[in-house]
Amino acid sequence: MNKKKLIVILEKFPILYQIILYIKDWIRYKRNSKYVNRFHKMTEKELEHLDAIMYERRQHKKLDWNNLNTYTEKMQWAKIYDSDIRKSLCADKYRVREWVKERIGEEYLIPLIGVWDNFKDINFSSLPNKFVIKTNHGSGDAVIVHNRKDMGLAKKIEIRRKIKISMKTDYSSKHCEMHYSNIVPKIIVEDFIDSGGGGLIDYKFLCFNGKAYFCWVDMDRFSNHTRNVYDLNWNLQKWNQCSYGNYKGEIPKPKNFEKMIDIVNILAKDFSHVRVDLYNVQGKIYFGEMTFTNGSGFEEIVPYEADLMLGKMWNINS
Repeated sequence: MNKKKLIVILEKFPILYQIILYIKDWIRYKRNSKYVNRFHKMTEKELEHLDAIMYERRQHKKLDWNNLNTYTEKMQWAKIYDSDIRKSLCADKYRVREWVKERIGEEYLIPLIGVWDNFKDINFSSLPNKFVIKTNHGSGDAVIVHNRKDMGLAKKIEIRRKIKISMKTDYSSKHCEMHYSNIVPKIIVEDFIDSGGGGLIDYKFLCFNGKAYFCWVDMDRFSNHTRNVYDLNWNLQKWNQCSYGNYKGEIPKPKNFEKMIDIVNILAKDFSHVRVDLYNVQGKIYFGEMTFTNGSGFEEIVPYEADLMLGKMWNINS
């Protein structure tokens, strides 16, 4: 029986499935604890060697540190050597709120319900019926709660599993993303943004030298995740990340798209590269997050010519 078939079977027993995932994640965390200690003692050359191994494993090609040309190649340099402290601040999903407030205004922030240092301090009965819980430094740990009052045991285990493991995880050591080492882990709960029935569309703007050039539109992130890439004239591009397929339906240009571009350019100012994520619900714009190491540079941009094109747009010495 292959892995996908096994998952389909286990998903029919959600409580058992979440318990198995919890045990699996905990074993992985314990196994990685000694590695994390060794990681933070590595020299830059040792980090280069480690990162090159991971890059080749995922990209299926060698990384030449003396000849970095593509977007994914240059990202490896930025992960280790771009020490701009603002990257840590803006990648912190809690601290970035003040940054955003100062630059574009508080009205673009998703309302914050609470922030905690420890999972045990959260009084779930005091939270609204709908909310999103995640960590400020994690990736893929967000849990959407649509109905807290009817929340079953499987959902409770999922929240505990994702948040507690994420709080213990050193994300800088996972893929040599050094700016994450300066983020103090916290748990945040935000309002659930109601998109009116359909899944919340994620607009991810790819920026170079303080200016947006492409908009990656992510659909159905928590089910059948697909992505379309558009230029700023809303022309569908023929390239993508290999881990995502194109959305089959039509994605209309959102209301106030030009305003979204203006906001992104303000937030991206002074950064040689950043991905700025926004939401747009019937013209109401919300800030999502800022990402400096998209996919850690390990997800292939296909075709290769697109990876090279993006690399030419990124001056890693700026």
